[in-house]
Amino acid sequence: MLVCKTIRTPQGPMLLAASEDGLAGAWFEGQSHHPDARAWPVVRQQRWIDRAEQELTAYFKGEVKVFNTPRVPAWGTAFQQSVWQALSAIPHGSTCSYGQLATQLNKPLAVRAVGAAVGRNPWSVIVPCHRVLGAQGQLTGYAGGLERKRALLSFEGVAL
Repeated sequence: MLVCKTIRTPQGPMLLAASEDGLAGAWFEGQSHHPDARAWPVVRQQRWIDRAEQELTAYFKGEVKVFNTPRVPAWGTAFQQSVWQALSAIPHGSTCSYGQLATQLNKPLAVRAVGAAVGRNPWSVIVPCHRVLGAQGQLTGYAGGLERKRALLSFEGVAL
């Protein structure tokens, strides 16, 4: 069973959801593919939500560059989960293109499918889908909005 809590971040409210096994998701309020959380009990404390909140707070203070809160895949196909795993390897302050990500996954012709999977990443910021750019380095889709993507990349020191 999932439980949830909404936290405040410099980029707006974020819904965190977790089970006993780990963090199931982190979504900015109003982002695309935001789940319907009405059936999830709201909690004040839960170990994985608390840990993710601490890490996100430290991230936005510039103190954390890698998230270590255990994640549990509550959604997604095996392909989507492989894309999300690959996203986790993009270092803080770095970017890659959708094509590079597809090639890394040995699916060089699946750029659109990779892009769709990136867009459905259920762990905003924690699994850094904001670090994926278009082929020419341009800002392209972000479920949380392009202004938020630009702000996250700028915060990480990426020159756009």
